[in-house]
Amino acid sequence: MKVKTILVSQPEPKIENSPYFDLQEKQKVKIDFRPFIHVEGLAAKDVRQQKVDLTQYSAIILTSRNSVDHFFRVADEMRFKVPDTLKYFCQSEAVAFYLQKYVVYRKRKIYVGKRNFEDLSPLIKKYKDETFLLPTTDKLNDDVPELLNSLNIQWKEAIFYKTVISDLSDLADVFYDILVFFSPSGIESLFHNFPDFKQNSTRIAVFGNTTAKAVEDHGLRVDILAPTPETPSMTMALEKYIEKVNRGK
Repeated sequence: MKVKTILVSQPEPKIENSPYFDLQEKQKVKIDFRPFIHVEGLAAKDVRQQKVDLTQYSAIILTSRNSVDHFFRVADEMRFKVPDTLKYFCQSEAVAFYLQKYVVYRKRKIYVGKRNFEDLSPLIKKYKDETFLLPTTDKLNDDVPELLNSLNIQWKEAIFYKTVISDLSDLADVFYDILVFFSPSGIESLFHNFPDFKQNSTRIAVFGNTTAKAVEDHGLRVDILAPTPETPSMTMALEKYIEKVNRGK
């Protein structure tokens, strides 16, 4: 079956040159964006209840833009003046770049991984005498604490924000040719909103093996998988699939 409509379970990109917009124009398909999950911050008092004293940490590990936003939000709520000497360990360049929203980049000690969390390991290990805080979500990947424990450093995980299922009831009678997911939480949201969901002819695109496993655990079929050596991004994987089914390439 040809692909005409796609629903991406994320917010619409804010940049004009997003590859999704290029894909939409090039392949003549309609792409809608709708977050299946959203993030809500914990109040400062709830963070304090986790025995978090921001004055005790000399380094912060930031894994996402959400972790950046909520660290500075909580610091503000706690009336904690973030010291200029604080070291920032960012999982990717995108996270490090986003940090500029809150700090003067060139005046701070910022260490950046390539993409995956494990890329940060050599940098963290190099500064093993620091005391690290990991402001995170309630849905943290188990690999992260395991990796940090293996480095024999002083660190603490603290939940600063949580992942919440979005209300999708208005989509009950809307059909899409492809649904695109990026996390197991997105699949959880799908079945929370639509417990009787049947895949039928709907194609499912997933990013990452943990998301793929969540799809299969719910008895669904993965039709499009990224990243792969051939298609390292979701838009590339979608384009390859669409060209195959729409144009017989």
